[in-house]
Amino acid sequence: VQLQASGGGLVQAGGSLRLSCVASGTIFKVNAMGWYRQFPGGQRELVAVISDSGITNYGDAVKGRFTISRDNAEQAVYLQMNSLRPEDTAVYYCYYMARGISYWGQGTQVTVSS
Repeated sequence: VQLQASGGGLVQAGGSLRLSCVASGTIFKVNAMGWYRQFPGGQRELVAVISDSGITNYGDAVKGRFTISRDNAEQAVYLQMNSLRPEDTAVYYCYYMARGISYWGQGTQVTVSS
């Protein structure tokens, strides 16, 4: 089973993007779903995570601007990104946690121009 992330692109500061991540097959008992990002210098940080009960947690840098959601029937996770800033430029990776196993998407590039 692979995760396919999409929705990245080039946007001006202040703009919005919506990232999507879907699984190519069925993953049983998915617990957390979330997004990490990796900056051009290599640093990686948590963006957002959502539990199977809908509890969300966000990195400090994106609180109030990004919203994570999930569709359990479609086994999909989404990231609505508003008020984007140049410092949000990174490769965004989705991940699922299921029965102690982590699944990762291939990453989608988000570039925010000033």
